[in-house]
Amino acid sequence: MKAEIKQLINQLNNGEVPSGYEKMEIGTFPIGWKITTLDKLLDFKNGVNADKEKYNSGVKMISVMDILTDTPILYDSIKGQVDIDEKTLDIYSVTYGDILFQRSSETVEDAGKSNVYLDPDKTATYSGFVIRGKKKAEYNPYFLNEALRIGQVRSQIMRSAAGSQHINVGQDSLAKIIVPIASSDEQSKIAKILMKWDEAIELQEKLIDKIVIKNNNYANKLLSQKTNWKPMPLSKFIELKSGYAFKSESYTEEGKYKIITIKNVKSGELDLSEYSVIDCLPNNIQSHQILNIGDIIISLTGNVGRACIITSENCLLNQRVGKINVKNINPTFIYEILKTKRFISKMQNISQGCAQANLSNDDVENFIAFFPIKNDALDVETIDKISNFLGTLQKELNFQKEILNYLVAQRKALQQYLLNGIARV
Repeated sequence: MKAEIKQLINQLNNGEVPSGYEKMEIGTFPIGWKITTLDKLLDFKNGVNADKEKYNSGVKMISVMDILTDTPILYDSIKGQVDIDEKTLDIYSVTYGDILFQRSSETVEDAGKSNVYLDPDKTATYSGFVIRGKKKAEYNPYFLNEALRIGQVRSQIMRSAAGSQHINVGQDSLAKIIVPIASSDEQSKIAKILMKWDEAIELQEKLIDKIVIKNNNYANKLLSQKTNWKPMPLSKFIELKSGYAFKSESYTEEGKYKIITIKNVKSGELDLSEYSVIDCLPNNIQSHQILNIGDIIISLTGNVGRACIITSENCLLNQRVGKINVKNINPTFIYEILKTKRFISKMQNISQGCAQANLSNDDVENFIAFFPIKNDALDVETIDKISNFLGTLQKELNFQKEILNYLVAQRKALQQYLLNGIARV
């Protein structure tokens, strides 16, 4: 980081107003920037509510899931559809430059999150769980969407949210939100810079997707039944232990602990971007519910059957997530079995037909996998060779993910510097 940027950040953190900057209602920004309320830029309207038989065909319909993606919304990337007539589409149209807001969320932190529609050719629509901000003034849509994500703006939106069970954001509250606006030229330059980072991140994500497919193909091939391989239940090699309910009011050792829940087990990867924190260990928590780096855990509800490895210290296992204790075999071999299509498909099939997808410990432990046998005993040498090979592939994947995380962190820091006027272009 350049010395002048460090100095500028220190001045701002100390409440000073650096030369070339002025204090505004929501913070300190460069002279020449303006602040304005969203009602000067956008017209707000809630989305379409149609009969259930109207969904899954027709016009592409933006949902909350589209808003929560990291990239701007394009017509072809929208998954939802609704069958509406031209008049309704005209009323609930989404065109280039419109901003879409999440109307309802489970947490204040997610309240009113936004994304921008950047398809120049196709008109979409949006669901009743979304608020559309229809573009009515001159601004760079990409810039405005990024401005809505800086701390000074997000804090306003979160303060305006209301509700207990569900956190809601309304049109009237969004209309009053104050955003910083740079000159047209600087808006365009900032947008171009951040788009370049988005392109680099997208390329890295595509590379990772290719590596994942390659690794899965290797694993599925290496772990399938062969001559001299014997089918056996996983219970011969694993013991599944359940998580803790976190309802006790009696606590012991102090410290900050991350509570790992099913939402952290996403597509077989541990995602610690969102987690609850507990200050002390409950007195009656069991040793297996205190996780260590390298431990294998598996989701028993929701995204059932997805396993991942703990990569962070001070993690605690919550209810409906299980820890897999491995015995008498290379743990990597078991972990790779849990990642195969055959295992995941079996777990999903078991859980189908339930009001909520659930697995029992027996469902996992009774899964039949294939193991190499030599002289009527486990072929430990083959197991270790396969484990080491697949482990090497996983290391390659982890390295590419580290690069992706570095790019994402760079982009996040750059966004804050540019949208707060700390770095000028």
